[in-house]
Amino acid sequence: MMVNGGKMNGLHIFLLNYLFIFTLGYEYGYPITIGGIFDGDTSDAEMAFAYAVETANNEILGPTRSQQLVAVPIRVYDNNEFTVSKKVCQAIRTGIAGIIGPQSPHSSVHVHSICDAKEMPHIQARWDPIASTPFALNIHPDPQTLARVFVDLVRAWEWKEFTILYENAAHLPRLSDLLKMYDPKGHTITVRQLDLGLPNNNYRSVLRRVKLAQDIHIVLDCSAKILPEVLKQAQQVGLMTDYHQFIITNLDLHTLDLEPYQYSSTNITGIRLYDPEDLRVQQITEYWRYQQKTLGRELNPGLQAHNLTTETVLVFDSVIMFAEALKQLKGSRQLRPIALNCDDNLTWSSGSSIMNFIKTSHARGLSYDIHFDNKGLRTDFLLDVIELGPAGLQKVGTWNSTEGLNLTRHYQILTADSDENSLRNKTFIVLTALSPPYGMLTESAHKLSGNARFEGFGIDLIHELSLMLGFNYTFNLQEDGIYGSKGEDDEWNGMIKELLEYRADLAITDLTITADREGAVDFTMPFMNLGISILYKKPSKEPPSLFSFMSPFSKEVWLYLGMAYLGVSLCLFILGRISPGEWDNPYPCIEEPTVLVNQFHFGNCLWSTIGVLLQQGTDVAAKAPSSRAVASIWSFFTLIMVSSYTANLAAFLTVESVYSPINNAEDLANAKGTIKYGAKRDGSTISFFKDAEYPIYQQMYKYMMDHPDMLTSSNSEGLSRVKSENYAFLMESTSIEYITERECDVAQVNGLLDDKGYGIAMRKNSPYRNALSEAVLKLQEQGRLSALKIKWWQEKRGGGACSSSGSDDGAERLDMANVGGVFFVLTCGSAFGVFYGCCEWLYFIRKRAAKKKVSLQEEFASEFKFVAACKSNVRVIRERSDEIDSQHSAISEASTKSRRSQ
Repeated sequence: MMVNGGKMNGLHIFLLNYLFIFTLGYEYGYPITIGGIFDGDTSDAEMAFAYAVETANNEILGPTRSQQLVAVPIRVYDNNEFTVSKKVCQAIRTGIAGIIGPQSPHSSVHVHSICDAKEMPHIQARWDPIASTPFALNIHPDPQTLARVFVDLVRAWEWKEFTILYENAAHLPRLSDLLKMYDPKGHTITVRQLDLGLPNNNYRSVLRRVKLAQDIHIVLDCSAKILPEVLKQAQQVGLMTDYHQFIITNLDLHTLDLEPYQYSSTNITGIRLYDPEDLRVQQITEYWRYQQKTLGRELNPGLQAHNLTTETVLVFDSVIMFAEALKQLKGSRQLRPIALNCDDNLTWSSGSSIMNFIKTSHARGLSYDIHFDNKGLRTDFLLDVIELGPAGLQKVGTWNSTEGLNLTRHYQILTADSDENSLRNKTFIVLTALSPPYGMLTESAHKLSGNARFEGFGIDLIHELSLMLGFNYTFNLQEDGIYGSKGEDDEWNGMIKELLEYRADLAITDLTITADREGAVDFTMPFMNLGISILYKKPSKEPPSLFSFMSPFSKEVWLYLGMAYLGVSLCLFILGRISPGEWDNPYPCIEEPTVLVNQFHFGNCLWSTIGVLLQQGTDVAAKAPSSRAVASIWSFFTLIMVSSYTANLAAFLTVESVYSPINNAEDLANAKGTIKYGAKRDGSTISFFKDAEYPIYQQMYKYMMDHPDMLTSSNSEGLSRVKSENYAFLMESTSIEYITERECDVAQVNGLLDDKGYGIAMRKNSPYRNALSEAVLKLQEQGRLSALKIKWWQEKRGGGACSSSGSDDGAERLDMANVGGVFFVLTCGSAFGVFYGCCEWLYFIRKRAAKKKVSLQEEFASEFKFVAACKSNVRVIRERSDEIDSQHSAISEASTKSRRSQ
């Protein structure tokens, strides 16, 4: 007998099988009918139900057995609980031995209640968190055990943080073990519900929040009904990229059309309950196709061995388990179903026996080995781990409850060495900004398009990397020129925002690697190292000092040199007085003179010492050994001092001193507003001062925040303010180098305030970071980065202009500003000599006038006429006889005193 709720639905073959076996039942025994409740679009499961009965009769019960199974499909179209209950009651009045299904959770509760009341075996083939009861059994894998699969996958994939997207609260029990992994110091887990009750199955708002949160590891738990739409919308909002990885918990992932995602490079992993390569699975699909032809049905093109639903597989296995229990039960006694009525209290006494045998039986079905634990739960099962690739879903491992995860291919975090992650032939959207020399518009008389619009250091660097790694690239321009900083609402702007929202894959410019930015995106190793410095007007040249000739020696050296001069002169004077060798006979003709004279009076000592110091020598020569020793060591001393002075004199006369009002950041901070200063708004430079702990830098940050007009929107604006105002601009040293190669009126002040680098930015956990970093390192080792820097700093776009203008072809000429002090000393010395000579001459005239008893004016006129005549170098001494007589008298008097003393 067949119960079908009004429509036969083309299943006449089941009625023929039932009538044939019922007729044989009088000779061999009573037929055993088993009902299958099918709701919704479950034609495949319905056919699996019929084929499972046939398989059980042929392979388990045997065609010669006294009793065989008869399939009774019960079709429910409106999925109404009252209708389901009514049809179940109609079925048990015909004397069925058990019921399989339905799939609807609401209908299943009513079927379970009826079977429990009538002690009728009830086998469920759907996921249900409710535990088994004495008359109900679930052949679906236990949800608590199934949750362990996803924990093992998360650990194998080495996820430290991930997001769980679940459909509704009913799905949370099988995620319990995943939720227990939460650890603030280990695994960070975000949980979001998909079904928010929005119209038209719109999940984009939730998926967009996942994207904005930069979550790339996602565990997706939802029914097969909405799974295709969820994946489609995830792709629409940008969650299907190279960076994202999904674990799909639904066992029917393999039944979906995943072709739109095969080539997105998104890692999608799922699980499957059966092996499509199994021979029995192949036979089943062939049988179904044959049956479709036999019954004249239109062939279902989707009916293939690789896309059987989990319901179909479990319905088949439910019949197999029922047949195994029936086989064991008939060995003890004859089984005869009876008609039951839902309105009385009559139950079937054999129902409990069948359930006990089912729970203790062991069978091999489509879902591998089937057996239950002592609680009636299927906790020991085998799963295939599948992964989506360019060739479709592929088996990459297995999982079972005893051994855990066993990957047949070793999963590795994507590296540049793996074929899957090779950059070859991939296309990246690269973001750049107009910041010379890293990114600039190409100067051309023709209209350019594409990558030809841009040139610069960063453009060439990407080109070099593409040649090395084999990827393609397309440049986009960051119109606002903002690199990226986090606002008060923790939202990023600029280039960083473009990366986070998947509008670009890479970003290259003078983008500084900072701690905040590294928290949001990844960077390659630095392609350029630098630091913050100060750009200011080039220091003005100071006019040479009038006494610049004294610069080779410090004031202290000049002081000690003067003391040495006086000390040596005094030493010679003393030695001349005490050394007998320094006393001479003034009259060589007198063999025994009565008087001796000494040439080393103090005036001669000073004259002799200064003569040696000036490398000129004098006619006063030392005679005694002691004075000669002092004179010799003084000569050696002056040789070294004069040589040192001469060696340094040229440098001090030619080098011009420069003056700058600031020499470091401390001078700038202490200028108290006399020199304005600032940095680029929303850049890494201002962030450095914001996070600095050094008091001077904190003071500078406070000044800039108190004067927001000091901040600029670009480096070019900062340069123009430096040139036109009394303004210092804080910026990266490499940019200062580029500017000072072209702008000769500005310069870098002092050294670096910090140490940092520029890197290529990409989204967090990018699989291409290592490959790009290794390529940057190779370019650095090959010298390509240095060559590119020379090209764009010193050769292109007017580079090297200031370096060439400052080069010297030879020694600089000295002008009067350099040697004016020497002329000043000469003038002063000569004037002093003339003044002293005039004074001496006037004294001589006054003395002569007094001696001759003439007036001073008369003697002065006489002497002036003689000097002004300039005709003769011979001077006539007047009254020479008187002078000679006076000299002789003096000598006689001296001789007389000498004899008396003897």
